[in-house]
Amino acid sequence: MEDESSTRAGLPAGDNAAVASSDQPGLEESTASKTSEEHESSRSRIPWGSLTLGLVALALLIGQDWLIEVLAIPRLQTWTTVLVSIVVQAVPFLVMGVLLSATISAFVPPSFFEKALPKNPAAAVPAAGAAGVVLPGCECASVPVAGSLVRRGVNPAAALAFLLSAPAINPIVMISTAVAFPGQPEVVGARFVASLLTALIVGWIWIRIGKGRNLLRTPQSFAGDGVSKWETFRLTAAHDIVHAGGFLVLGSIVAATINVLLPEEMVEAVAERPWLAILVLAIFAVVVSICSEADAFVAASLTAFPMTARLAFMVVGPVVDIKLIAMQVGVFGRRFAAIFAPITFVVALVCAVVVGWWLL
Repeated sequence: MEDESSTRAGLPAGDNAAVASSDQPGLEESTASKTSEEHESSRSRIPWGSLTLGLVALALLIGQDWLIEVLAIPRLQTWTTVLVSIVVQAVPFLVMGVLLSATISAFVPPSFFEKALPKNPAAAVPAAGAAGVVLPGCECASVPVAGSLVRRGVNPAAALAFLLSAPAINPIVMISTAVAFPGQPEVVGARFVASLLTALIVGWIWIRIGKGRNLLRTPQSFAGDGVSKWETFRLTAAHDIVHAGGFLVLGSIVAATINVLLPEEMVEAVAERPWLAILVLAIFAVVVSICSEADAFVAASLTAFPMTARLAFMVVGPVVDIKLIAMQVGVFGRRFAAIFAPITFVVALVCAVVVGWWLL
């Protein structure tokens, strides 16, 4: 059989082994040649990253005098201060929210939420809204957590009620408000009631307008068969920090820019007109994007404005501002933010006016 196969191939039987043995060195030489070529190619590649950093460093070195002059401009210094303060205030709570979001996605089974929240969406909204009392954090933390709740199958209306209540009625916010307004417990109570009402009403409204309509983009889930819990945690955290963090910086840049360009004379001119003052401070809260743990101190400093107007500032700010809208776009989509933000603004403003008239 060996001779027949060799004969059919046109080679003597003994030459097959020689051909086989001669092929191996050729393959080794070919492999070695390719490896050598790849090595030479990798050595000849231009390190663009290092080159770019070098050019940037050189440009900064050459233009340092011009850069110092630019940074000395008062408006630019104010813009930088506002931008850095917003980001610095928000980042710790953003990280906390991302870690909590990843923990919920990776380690909390969907059955937990089925048992914890009522199946009826109308009843699930107040349950989720009340849960905001126990979670310290600002709006930057609540967005990724709400996204994680939707990802785990929680009714969107309930998740959104939690998104609005958590940054507005948690213990840290209530304590900071009490410190900012010493001897005025009615201000703390008014803020709590108006903020909780806002979360519940918006949640119930969303049950109506979101039913059967694809208005909210479900955040991506990284859980699945064959994926460990820690891998799900890592992937979810990495995804949320990139999206939420990127839009946080973008929103902070816009807020700082508008804050610098807003004339102080305009604020002083409307302070004496109550209804206009309420609207102006509500819009001001959207623009300046102050973290909910710090906004009470800003409101307390606006002594020229009526107390109801300052309450509107504290109620509107934690539920709708520029950086929060930007983060919502990144997590839930533009279509969602275009509908959700105006509804939230109107509801928060009305709740602040009604509760302020009632309690203050």
